[in-house]
Amino acid sequence: MADDAVPRRLDDLRRLIDRHNFEYHVLDQPTATDAEYDALMAELRTLEAAHPELVTPESPTQRVGGAPVAGFGEIRHPRPMLSLSNVYDEAELIAWAERAQRFAGGSALTFVAEAKIDGLAVALTYVDGVFHHGATRGDGAVGEDISANLRTIRTIPLRLEAPEGIALPRVFEVRGEVYLRKDDFAALNARLEEQGAKTFMNPRNAAAGALRQKNAKITASRPLRLITYGVGHTEGGAPPPSHHAALELLRALGFVASPEAAVHDTIEEVWARCQDWLARRHEVASEIDGVVVKVDDVRLQEEIGFVAREPRWATAYKFPASQQTSVVKEISINVSRTGALNPLAHLEPVNIGGVIVQRVALFNEDEIARKDIRVGDTVVVQRSGDVIPYIVKVLEERRTGAEVPFRMPDVCPVCGAPTHRAEGEAMRYCTNAACPAQLKELIHHFVGRRAMDIAGLGDKLADRFVDLGWVKDVADLYTLDWDAVAALDRLGEKSAANLKASIEASKDRPLARLLNALGIRHIGERAASLLADRFGTLDAVMAASVEEINAVGGIGKILAQSVVDFFAEPRNQEIVAKLKEAGVRTADARGVDHGGGALLSGKTFVLTGRLDSLTRGEAEERLRQLGATVSGSVSKKTSYVVAGEDAGSKADRARDLKIPLLTEAELLRVLAGEAVEPTVADSGTESSPPSF
Repeated sequence: MADDAVPRRLDDLRRLIDRHNFEYHVLDQPTATDAEYDALMAELRTLEAAHPELVTPESPTQRVGGAPVAGFGEIRHPRPMLSLSNVYDEAELIAWAERAQRFAGGSALTFVAEAKIDGLAVALTYVDGVFHHGATRGDGAVGEDISANLRTIRTIPLRLEAPEGIALPRVFEVRGEVYLRKDDFAALNARLEEQGAKTFMNPRNAAAGALRQKNAKITASRPLRLITYGVGHTEGGAPPPSHHAALELLRALGFVASPEAAVHDTIEEVWARCQDWLARRHEVASEIDGVVVKVDDVRLQEEIGFVAREPRWATAYKFPASQQTSVVKEISINVSRTGALNPLAHLEPVNIGGVIVQRVALFNEDEIARKDIRVGDTVVVQRSGDVIPYIVKVLEERRTGAEVPFRMPDVCPVCGAPTHRAEGEAMRYCTNAACPAQLKELIHHFVGRRAMDIAGLGDKLADRFVDLGWVKDVADLYTLDWDAVAALDRLGEKSAANLKASIEASKDRPLARLLNALGIRHIGERAASLLADRFGTLDAVMAASVEEINAVGGIGKILAQSVVDFFAEPRNQEIVAKLKEAGVRTADARGVDHGGGALLSGKTFVLTGRLDSLTRGEAEERLRQLGATVSGSVSKKTSYVVAGEDAGSKADRARDLKIPLLTEAELLRVLAGEAVEPTVADSGTESSPPSF
């Protein structure tokens, strides 16, 4: 074969094999026999072996996986992969739709309802039509790089062929779920059992375990599939105008995309569809645990916005879970990092939906009293949303008289200090700030991956440091006696050196990680990020008032009060001082003006409509980096409204309130530090628009 013909033949072979893979694995309608397919693959392997310089990452021969990787890197999602709120009945679904319509300014809404596949969420990024990388959802902002493993899944095209007349964006992100069909899961477990290997509890765990294999060849041996449910981040081209259009595009590109998804004009139609899926859930080839409902119009999705880690324009109707009966053997108390006393019921083991349940959270003493749960009771246990188990009710008719009522302790079961329950609160707390149980739980949280990410400091070793008296607060981790640590049994100098290096590296974590790590009541990853974005330094957060914190979009009064109360405690101030002295980073880099303050400090922005030069998330992040607050709704407190293409009701609201409007071009100038005089809409009176 002439040299110039080799690349053409390789390209033809790859396209032909990709088509056969699509017909076989996606359509279940193969047009080639196994022998014909094998012959094409054999020719491709022979040509690539003779011309290794022409092997491409998207070649079908590369799906089998390469050498094992040492670990997974991190990939930051350009557009966060948010979780969904849940509804459990028709009334809750209607209430969700009414809220969405309010945030859409009263606009009429259409919805798309689609089965919720129980798998592992992933994001696949294509550049110029070629698969570039893929990641897990992770914490929504950062996921694990599992590109090598995703390449092994045959329902994932490695190269996209856009239909005629459709211009695909240069960067095109596809979002979906990796899962196993029920029959494939059963066959996998049967094979593992024959091999004497450990079997999987359910299809979702099997899919997650396969995707996180360090050896992609193991992943390739598992019958994984991908079902896509939307388009994420795009660059160099406009995304589809509606969710349903996005699903149609995904199908045209060769993906399996939410089968039977349909557009509905009313929420009553959506509820009927949910009931139809519920009736058929056990007939479907894959495990489904509910129905995802989304507002169809993408422009209205942006208008409706999100709250915390959830979009307001989408929700999930969760199917009623399976129920089983069990017996309460014991009720114990777990003391959390905040000192809350959490009651826990220990049950006779029971299998609910393929998961063995032995312990169930009882939440608080009021919940125990309301249901009258006693030790020895026979109870009905349910897995809410097929995930979280809880006690539905007590079967009082089965009582024998030997059951023992439960009473929350007046003293902490760990340290013996008095417990206290404030008026109006559901939780009871240990009053001893130095309680070993609180400290241990706080350290477990502090060193966690989503906090300071100190590898090598597991729960048992952390508890050991506390028991030895070496760690009396989280700041003590940075002043450990490393000679003494190395001398501990089952540790050694090498492990101690690795742990020391990990602790040292944690000093440079971003401010949001530190705020999350401190264990402030009610403050998680999302709220910590909002605080870090708004204030920039730990000192600024500590000095902020309840009103200033409450003004941050996404932070309510309860969270704001919790932050102020936390830093008002002398003990917490001392811990912060020790962290600073140890060299822990307490500030993020921020845009500043010539006076040394945050460039947009005190300004509140609302974004509406589509931006072409950067995503909504990118715009919000850059505004926050410059000290601005970004809100999801327009009010008299709003400083500026950025009106992109197809701006909707929020722009109208800004005109009504005479709030300055910024075009996308003006926003870019603001982000570059230039002076801008935004337009104030004419509403009958003239005013002088403020300038930056």
